[in-house]
Amino acid sequence: MTNKDLINSIAGQTGMTKKQVADLLSDTNSIILTELMKGKAIQINEFGTLEVRTKKERVSVHPVTKVRTIVPPKQQLNFKQSPILKEVINKR
Repeated sequence: MTNKDLINSIAGQTGMTKKQVADLLSDTNSIILTELMKGKAIQINEFGTLEVRTKKERVSVHPVTKVRTIVPPKQQLNFKQSPILKEVINKR
């Protein structure tokens, strides 16, 4: 589903205009991104939790040349699905 499809679907179900829905989604995404950048987790009921985790520095070995390189630490987005979402997906 694309962003356009999502906007059309929400507009059809709520009676809001597509412009209103697009603005609402844009504002929602902006708020979620801001909170994640502050280091806070975002919990969406019946969907799951989004949070940014820091992966530690590690050593990587090339499988052919056996050359070791250091992979620097990095930030990674993590999603943990809710039990309700997990149940719905597994019933499919």
